[in-house]
Amino acid sequence: MADGGLSAQYLSSNPDVVAKEAPGDSISSLAWSPVQDVIAAGSWDKSIYIWEVNGQDMLARTSYVLQAPVLSCSFSSDGLHLISGGCDHKVTMRDLQAQQTIELGHHEEPVRFVSALEELKLVVSGSWDKTLCFWSPQQSKPVLSVPLPERVFAMDVKYPLMVVGCADRQVLTYDLAQGLKTQLNSTNSMFSGLKMQTRSVSCFPDRTGFVLGGIEGRCSVKGLDDQSKTFTFKCHQTQGSISAVNALDFHPAKPSTLASVGGDGSFIFWETTQRKLLRKFDASSMSLTAGKFNSTGSLFAYAVSYDWSKGHEAYHENLPRQVVVHSCKEDEVACKTSES
Repeated sequence: MADGGLSAQYLSSNPDVVAKEAPGDSISSLAWSPVQDVIAAGSWDKSIYIWEVNGQDMLARTSYVLQAPVLSCSFSSDGLHLISGGCDHKVTMRDLQAQQTIELGHHEEPVRFVSALEELKLVVSGSWDKTLCFWSPQQSKPVLSVPLPERVFAMDVKYPLMVVGCADRQVLTYDLAQGLKTQLNSTNSMFSGLKMQTRSVSCFPDRTGFVLGGIEGRCSVKGLDDQSKTFTFKCHQTQGSISAVNALDFHPAKPSTLASVGGDGSFIFWETTQRKLLRKFDASSMSLTAGKFNSTGSLFAYAVSYDWSKGHEAYHENLPRQVVVHSCKEDEVACKTSES
């Protein structure tokens, strides 16, 4: 193996850019700045790392340490602030220019997901304490706290659609355009189309549905209004093994192109309308724990690190931990058009 777990065979045909700086533990989340090719990675080593991607280089911009493992991070719409949440139960916001961190609020249990909501000038967080909270820098208490039936395991927001995947396969959707008054009611409450635990979720770019990824190596595509868009498919399964779908993300410019990232060490681009596999990349023998397109879809970042699917017995300090950026080619992210 070479370069933090990427196979030599993979690198020979895919000149992906590997960050020279390796986090000290597994990578839990990735986030791109909306305004430039700057990427942040949250890690179980209690730190957040930020790089600028420039051609075939990843230049380390900064890193900073929090009080506990980081489970989620998200840039503000102007790219000047980074929101994070993790095992210290806190939701924090980092001013990247001033290099100062403020606490927006805290939960009773670890924070699984955070996102900036530019349209509402707020930050939303989902926690293992079975609540969603909306935060404003202007006050220490949440603007609104929404009770959930179970712990948050996966979550995504593409305003106004917010999808929350909870424990026990429960899934709720919300319409944030309703506004935040004294309560926020779910628009849909359902059970996942998968048989096992939810691991990841991504909203359709047109906000008409979402895709769930599960620990059984399958995805469930759910159309909220058009049931013809609802189906399930295998993705990170082989005849001999089943791996979790650790991350899902839609291409920002090609709304039916979906990326899945698996515990089998591969990432796959799918065409969801035509239900086709576009390209599979067997990047590593180590699991991939996160994956995200940049704002234009020209770059896809993924994290190579242990996802704990084999328990503590399979862990050792020298396991690879790397953030990698793949330059997307047109034929990788779109179906070939037939000549007339």
